[in-house]
Amino acid sequence: MKKRLQKWRLFALFSTLALILAGCGEPFLSTLKPAGEVAETQFNLMMLSTIIMVLVIIVVTVIFIYVIVRFRRKGDDKSIPKQVEGSHKLEIIWTVIPILLLLVLAVPTVSYTFKLADVAPMEKKDKDGKTKDALVVNVRANLYWWEFEYPDLGIITSQDLVVPTDERVYFNLTASDVKHSFWVPAVGGKMDTNTDNVNQFWLEFDSKKAQEANNLFYGKCAELCGPSHALMDFKVKTMSKDEFNQWVKDMQSVKEPVVAGDLAKEGQEIFNKSCIGCHAVTPNDSRPEQARQAPNLANFGERERIAGVMEHSEENLKKWLKDPEKYKPGNTMTNTYGNLSDQQIDALTAYLMGLKVQKK
Repeated sequence: MKKRLQKWRLFALFSTLALILAGCGEPFLSTLKPAGEVAETQFNLMMLSTIIMVLVIIVVTVIFIYVIVRFRRKGDDKSIPKQVEGSHKLEIIWTVIPILLLLVLAVPTVSYTFKLADVAPMEKKDKDGKTKDALVVNVRANLYWWEFEYPDLGIITSQDLVVPTDERVYFNLTASDVKHSFWVPAVGGKMDTNTDNVNQFWLEFDSKKAQEANNLFYGKCAELCGPSHALMDFKVKTMSKDEFNQWVKDMQSVKEPVVAGDLAKEGQEIFNKSCIGCHAVTPNDSRPEQARQAPNLANFGERERIAGVMEHSEENLKKWLKDPEKYKPGNTMTNTYGNLSDQQIDALTAYLMGLKVQKK
């Protein structure tokens, strides 16, 4: 008996903790704190379906308890209650009610499905072939990093997606190796990235909610893609329209990185010998998609994370350069060049940390 009581106490404790923790969530990551039109729509549909399910459970439970209490056998009474089998009235009631509940859920779901799938603005082009009134981003997923290309602006970034707030941003999604899935939990998604076709959708980033999240949201791969699937993260930086326009000008004006200091210049020489074949250091790199085998490093010094998951610091960068396999198993950078000496790693670190577009 004591053992049973202990088990029930543990069950009650874990259930309570699960209920409490279910309400926890950061504004930059939680789907329960929607930060855009798409996320808000999906959240409302989730709440609607939850309310319907809870109401059904309550009604069924009440009827179940009533029947058990009302028609329980009392003493030696062996009489059989009145049977309602074959009642047309009851058959109609418990057939119509589920249909009505399904309609309540199906109508807004179908309506929002078509609304969220509407990417018609992407098709409106000007005489130069550029999208007229919409910001388009080409997302390419790779093992295990993300590339973001702004085709109408001539800009390519990696790992950090930069977007304006309070307007729709349209995405073309593809993958270069295996199936991945693009997901920004607090803003909406998810959508698969495939190697054989392009998926399209849009997101909108609310400025007020973005401020609450310090203008930084977390994105993830939501499709099991390999040993480092859980580490395939990216960051989304949100800006006002004016700030975004200034960022675009800064990125478009970059030609070649300016290197300051002897150590950084030494690192540039090492980079040009070992890394330039895969990595670009200008945000307007014009190489074809097949030749972009590794993240664009033009603004590496301004990123939020190293390799998408490590805190952005010189110490962590040195750890990554020394042994990338340790921090992201299965990544394509592992063993692509010989072992670097500590001096070479220090030089590369100085060079990479100096790759900045917007001077602060």
